[in-house]
Amino acid sequence: MSSALDSLLDLLDLEQIERDIFRGTSRSAVVPRVFGGQVAAQALVAAGRTVPADRTAHSLHSYFLRMGDPGAPIVYSVDRIRDGRSFTTRRVVAVQHGQPIFHLSASFQTHEEGLEHQADMPPAPDPETLPTAAQMLPRYVDRFSDPGVVDRLIEARAAVDLRYVDAPPFGTVGEPREPRSQVWFRTNGKLADDPLLHVCMATYVSDMTLLDSVLLAHGRGGWAVGDVVGASLDHAMWFHRPFRADEWLLYDQESPSASGGRGLGQARIYTQDGRLAISVIQEGVVRVPRD
Repeated sequence: MSSALDSLLDLLDLEQIERDIFRGTSRSAVVPRVFGGQVAAQALVAAGRTVPADRTAHSLHSYFLRMGDPGAPIVYSVDRIRDGRSFTTRRVVAVQHGQPIFHLSASFQTHEEGLEHQADMPPAPDPETLPTAAQMLPRYVDRFSDPGVVDRLIEARAAVDLRYVDAPPFGTVGEPREPRSQVWFRTNGKLADDPLLHVCMATYVSDMTLLDSVLLAHGRGGWAVGDVVGASLDHAMWFHRPFRADEWLLYDQESPSASGGRGLGQARIYTQDGRLAISVIQEGVVRVPRD
């Protein structure tokens, strides 16, 4: 296991300071704010720790309310909304400096048999044939307004092996293309056999690239290039089938719409053998800076 993955696992191992109240810290981010995927994953950890072990997360719905301060702890307060015979519902509010910065609702379910069908996995190359982030990102150092962004991106993603199938938005600035993108990802090391941990790790990664397709449709490179200002607004996930975040997962993403200073991304995450594991939808602020 890599030291970066050890650090991320420590980040997700929240401190319980009271019944249904947890405290988490933040890691250094590419930008001077808390990474949204971190807050979502930590909130799901807090919710999951109040749920019986035989119930696994099947969905989450969340809103990013304020920018998080990476230098301050985050307190997660869990509200036990409902404990039914099959489903358990939790609401989590993340607070910093006395103000809510994030809100999450999550639902958990006991295992059941039922009807089965799924969308087919789209074609994608073998992830082992694609360059790693450390190999790919330095190629684009001249595209960023701050060359140090490349090193910060590599450091921020060191716990996860994330590989782009095609060039990322900052690699094709000024060249609009179909609003679709694919990445393969897995953790840089094995994880314990804890379903909640794998779901939380996938939640963490899901916020890294989902709005890329919005940028691709307009030939924009993103915040680090300086041609858009962006931030996540809301994020929803549905966990359909068991998966492991330490095995290759294909993140197939697209953007059906952008308007009103917002862009929508939707995606499906498949296991390498073609099982649909997760569906994801996110909307974010995507504004063109004014001169």
